[in-house]
Amino acid sequence: MTRIVLFDVDGVLVHGYHARPEKQIRWDENLLADLGVDPERFKSEFIYDIFIKKVIVGQISLLEALDRTLPGLGYRGPSMAFAGYWLSHDSNVNQPLLDVVAQLKTVGTTLYLATNQEHMRAQWLWQQLKFGELFEDMFHSARIGHAKPAKPYFDWVSNRLGRQAEPPLFFDDREDIVKAARAHGWEAVQYEGLEDVTGHPWIAQRLSIVK
Repeated sequence: MTRIVLFDVDGVLVHGYHARPEKQIRWDENLLADLGVDPERFKSEFIYDIFIKKVIVGQISLLEALDRTLPGLGYRGPSMAFAGYWLSHDSNVNQPLLDVVAQLKTVGTTLYLATNQEHMRAQWLWQQLKFGELFEDMFHSARIGHAKPAKPYFDWVSNRLGRQAEPPLFFDDREDIVKAARAHGWEAVQYEGLEDVTGHPWIAQRLSIVK
C-alpha cells in the first residue's frame, strides 16, 4: 500500500488566495472596470458573509448566493456570467508543483485534493483545469458539509481513506489547518514554496525513482 498524499488547492496548487496576503494573486483586480462590482464590497458583503457561512459548506449553491447578493452590489447581468468570470480569473495554476504531482503519479503515488471549495469551482478544477487527470478524488468542503480546519472535516476524510499503514502526508498554506491536521494524526507541512514538497524526504525518495 502506497502512502496517501493530499494537497490543498488555493495557495498551493493554484496561485490566488493565500494565507499570506503578500503572496495573493487577485482574481478581482479588474472586477469594478469589467463588471461594475466593487471588489471590496464583494468581499465584505458576499465572501465574508454568505459565501463562507453557507456556500463553502454546501448549504446553498454559489449561483443562488450570487442571485441574492449581486443586485445589491449594482450588477445587473446573469449570475452565471459573473461565476464564469470569477472561475476563469482564479485559475492561475502552480505549474511547477503540478509537474511534480504528475511525476509522483507516474510512480504510483495515491494523490488526493483536500480543499475548501463550493461545488461549481470543484467541478471547474476537476474538469476544466484537468485536476481529475492527476488526483484520485477531491475532498471539498461543500461535499463534506464542513470546512477545514474543523475536526469533522478531517474525520470525514479519514473515514473515506480508511486505515493506513502510514499517516497521510498533507500540504496546506494555512498554519491553523496544518495544526488541525497534525492534531488529527496526519503529517502536515505548511506550504510556502515548491521546495516544501520536493525537499520532503518521502517525496524526494519517490521522485528519485522517476530519475
